[in-house]
Amino acid sequence: MKHRIVVLGAGYAGAFAAGNLARRLSPADTEITVVNAAPDFVERMRLHQLASGQDLTSRKLADVFAGTGVRLRLARVTAVDPEHRTVAVTGEDGSAELAYDTLLYALGSSVAHHDVPGAAEYAFDVAGRSSALRLRERLARLDEGGTVLVVGEGLTGIETATELAESRPGLSVALAARGELGTWLSPKARRHLRGAFDRLGITVHEHTAVETVEPTRVIAAGGRSIPAEVTVWSAGFAVHPIAAAAGLEVTGTGRIVVDRTMRSVSHPDVYAAGDCAYAIGENGRPLPMSCASAGLTNMQATAAIIARLTGREVPATGLKYFGNHISLGRRDAIFQMVDGDVRSKAWCLGGRTAARLKAGVLKGAGWGIAHPTFGLPKRRHRLAPSPGRAGARVAA
Repeated sequence: MKHRIVVLGAGYAGAFAAGNLARRLSPADTEITVVNAAPDFVERMRLHQLASGQDLTSRKLADVFAGTGVRLRLARVTAVDPEHRTVAVTGEDGSAELAYDTLLYALGSSVAHHDVPGAAEYAFDVAGRSSALRLRERLARLDEGGTVLVVGEGLTGIETATELAESRPGLSVALAARGELGTWLSPKARRHLRGAFDRLGITVHEHTAVETVEPTRVIAAGGRSIPAEVTVWSAGFAVHPIAAAAGLEVTGTGRIVVDRTMRSVSHPDVYAAGDCAYAIGENGRPLPMSCASAGLTNMQATAAIIARLTGREVPATGLKYFGNHISLGRRDAIFQMVDGDVRSKAWCLGGRTAARLKAGVLKGAGWGIAHPTFGLPKRRHRLAPSPGRAGARVAA
């Protein structure tokens, strides 16, 4: 029988991992299945652009995996049973169970409302394609001078606020920050960020904790009212409770606890990558939820799976950040270098050059998804006997 590898999720982590596995493992003795609810690949790093009214080219996952040997199952994951090594799914073809020998869990994350009253009912977000399109439709109905408030001063909040202000200059865009804007950046980068906000006319409400969201305003701590015909929630992300319900060892927030090779510490047949993986970086700190983490963890997970299945030594791929790249609309950006402790260095790059660099990163990621098995070798690795797979060592 072929070794069955099931990949849950076809975002940045899952899609790249499936392509890498297909590129490296022989189809003679492996079977790779990707399960994803939506038929298209979602460029999550560009959803703020979609929400602002820009048209993005969509890629059908069926086209992405055509000719690769990867099987695509369009369905929603409803449960995982690690004891019996099965995954329950439901889709247009009804409900079914998929059996696996190795599972790569890469279901990503969704918006976290943190139990703030009214946030789930009235706020919009850019955490998924459907929610970004919902925001886009609402913004299109706003009159000139309409008020938009972005809640959250992280990367998503900054990129969303600047994209909306640049694309819709007739709107009044503001951002609510719990602390100070760009406090983690170097002084030079922080000045550039504030200059961009001033140039785009974005009002910043610092030290403002939103406690309630209403249809036309938010209420901050102390009872302060801020007008917002549209509230965009970008104050954090949360993972699906499926992993916790399955009995996998998870953190208090539901992320799967993994070892250095992205293998579940409680179930050795399960690996995790992307936002749902609680992985410790080279600085001893948990990797944050981000596209960069999706890249780092999926490379380590696929390297470990391939090595263990083929009887090779498991390599330790890098789990280190080098910088933050922040879009400030289409013609401006900041690239901030960081040290080993993810503290901003003095050096940073801003302006059109940084924007072109970010555009190149996005274009490269899109190209990689469109060509998941680029450079497919003439001969791929065959699986080793089971004892060899179990005894593979991690490289020092």
